Amino acid sequence: MLISTSRKPSQKTRKFCKNLAHATGSESVNRGKMNMRELLLKALELDQYNLAIVNEIKGNPSKITFYSNKGEILLTILVGVTLDNERLNIAPSKLKIVSDVCELNVLSDILDLDLVEDAQDNYILISKSEDSLGKINFINKFGDKIKFQISVKKILEVSND
Repeated sequence: MLISTSRKPSQKTRKFCKNLAHATGSESVNRGKMNMRELLLKALELDQYNLAIVNEIKGNPSKITFYSNKGEILLTILVGVTLDNERLNIAPSKLKIVSDVCELNVLSDILDLDLVEDAQDNYILISKSEDSLGKINFINKFGDKIKFQISVKKILEVSND
């Protein structure tokens, strides 16, 4: 997956995109003046089959829209994020998804990761939350929860494929 930003992103949004790309084994590019078509072509050039665009409100990542390589919207979610200054200790090549939130299981297809019932290390945990639809946490090879967290507040659009 190719991850990019809206135009003129804040430093926090750029950092979020780089961390998300590192954690999921994806590519991250600064958008600059690229339009949607150019972003999709860049994704194909990098052998990436989906595109994620991170939008912000007041300098903070607030919405992620996932697109197919044909430009079709696969999923749009409103998010809140928690970032950490430490380097993420995670091995994307062994990453799996463990999910308690059925509505977000589509992320396994979008990220091209296996959806499993249980995992011991290097996985994305999507869990239910009292204050949001769900929390996305990254668990490293030591079984530690990384401080990099995505809180999914609302699903705005989901593909019915």
